[in-house]
Amino acid sequence: MSMHPRLRPTDEVRDALAEGRPVLALESTIISHGMPYPDNVRTAREVETIVREGGVTPATIAVLDGVPRIGLEDDDLELLGKAGQSVTKASVRDLAPVIASGGHGATTVAATMRLAALAGIGVFATGGLGGVHRGAATSMDVSADLTELSRTPVAVISAGVKSILDIGLTLEAMETLSIPVVGYQTDEFPSFYSRSSGYAVPTRVDTVANLARLVRAQRDLGITAGVSIANPIPAGDEIPEHRIAGIIDTALADMDVRGITGKDTTPFLLGRVVELTGGASLTANIALVKNNAQLGADLALALAAVETQE
Repeated sequence: MSMHPRLRPTDEVRDALAEGRPVLALESTIISHGMPYPDNVRTAREVETIVREGGVTPATIAVLDGVPRIGLEDDDLELLGKAGQSVTKASVRDLAPVIASGGHGATTVAATMRLAALAGIGVFATGGLGGVHRGAATSMDVSADLTELSRTPVAVISAGVKSILDIGLTLEAMETLSIPVVGYQTDEFPSFYSRSSGYAVPTRVDTVANLARLVRAQRDLGITAGVSIANPIPAGDEIPEHRIAGIIDTALADMDVRGITGKDTTPFLLGRVVELTGGASLTANIALVKNNAQLGADLALALAAVETQE
């Protein structure tokens, strides 16, 4: 697949794609809206290093000065990290306005998927997926991440959906949208900070080679949906579900008092959880992002090997 002409890749990414070498997409909202500075920039750099050491080219995706960028330079990471939440949190619906205005946009899971697909990148590692928010029966607050997963053929590796969401309803929505949900070396769907959620995964896969076969089978069938690969946070870094549940309830109550809604909810809740856990949730977040990047690099490498053999 050729690069869409509106996209601007780094030389590193352009060369890798042209030569058929593996590339892993990474999102930028986690830099500007998911972590405080300077932890966000340091984590972004460390994640890119993990990917490169795995033999894969990292492609952190964002919109800068109105240009969709596929891969960022170090100065770009610093810009996004320092600017923080003043950068537009850009989902797919926001891409055209940000591009037309010449502004900066930190891409969500949905927007990163769409731009990765336009660039010809088929594997993407993130922290946690968006999903159905608690109280969605009245608020109708459902993340565009799910819609994008249902129609964009990119394999997305996450530590499950963010635990501030309604996990059960999110899994039901993914079933309705025909999104394959795969647990990597787990029978239970992870809940971001925790390895457990109380919900089973429909499919378990224990090796990267089998993950690559599954993703390839999905593509060969011409099914346009992506694949959601749930990769639990490492055991030594998790915050047990029974501990984080009460903290999330407190953060949700604080959000309601402040009247925060829409796309501002997730950044507020993640930040409040960091405060309530004394920074433990930030440590966990960094650990799971790195863990997902490692699996993403391994999967991208395995898929490239399969395609090279054909």
